Amino acid sequence: MRALVHHTFGDPAAVLAVEERPLPQPGPGQVRVRTLLSPIHNHDLWTVRGTYGFKPELPAQSGTEAVGVVDALGDGVDQLAIGQRVTTGGTFGVWAEYFVASAAGLIPVPDALSDEIAAQLVSMPFSALSLLHSLDLHEGDWMIQNAANGAVGRMVAQLGAARGINVVGLVRRADGIEELRAQGIERIIATDSPDWREQLTALTGGAPIRVGIDSVGGRAAGDVLSALAVNGTLVVFGAMASPTLELASGDVIFKQATVKGFWGSVVSREMPAELRGQLFQELIARVLDGSMTLPVAASYAFGDITAAVAASAEPGRVGKVLLHP
Repeated sequence: MRALVHHTFGDPAAVLAVEERPLPQPGPGQVRVRTLLSPIHNHDLWTVRGTYGFKPELPAQSGTEAVGVVDALGDGVDQLAIGQRVTTGGTFGVWAEYFVASAAGLIPVPDALSDEIAAQLVSMPFSALSLLHSLDLHEGDWMIQNAANGAVGRMVAQLGAARGINVVGLVRRADGIEELRAQGIERIIATDSPDWREQLTALTGGAPIRVGIDSVGGRAAGDVLSALAVNGTLVVFGAMASPTLELASGDVIFKQATVKGFWGSVVSREMPAELRGQLFQELIARVLDGSMTLPVAASYAFGDITAAVAASAEPGRVGKVLLHP
């Protein structure tokens, strides 16, 4: 079979290439899946660069999320059938024509969902919903997040609104506001405006902001913390701009703030199966009723990986870049 492989860590556009690899065989409790579509996530590219929390042995395949069709069953698998569409968000090496995954970790795809939606349903949307679920926020509560025009930021805004949570989004440029409004996402403030804090107070009516989500790092993390109420919680989700958090000690001390991290893959792995199933059913329902949208920016063949990586890095991109065999 053909797969995207890298023999060294480095720039994904330079080190990833299509190679012939042995067709994988499913073992007991496993399934072989024929890949249809797979999204490019930042953590996939960080893994290829060797800068992520998971570092594979080389040479390595790439990709972690995909939708595909069950092609072969290992011993003891009776809950899935050959020809059934399934999706996964935690199987390494899916940028290939075929991949093997644990049957227990695969999610059957309803006929009502397109391949384009199913391909990106798990990793980012499930992380966003799991994050919201972990915050213990209730209808009418306020929260704030930066990187609001990123993939997870858009999803948190949409899922939060569907749950009745008031989500304020921070973006670094004013034109990001209109991009989000085009998706029906309101309550967006650009931090390049000198009066953005006054805008925030006017927007919330002075209501306490209980939780802040930081996906940027650096000063941006401190900006989010500074907006929180006493006993507020800052959740560190990512580090798009800097691996270092610049937090004012006064905000931490006098707000008696809590700062904690959130790693979606670990949370998902340790989550009780019953809760995981409930959250996935909510995700599917949100997609089908239109309260959450999962746009696609472009789709590329494996052989066009250089162009695909470039497209994924385009500023202001709306929607995921997808790969297909």
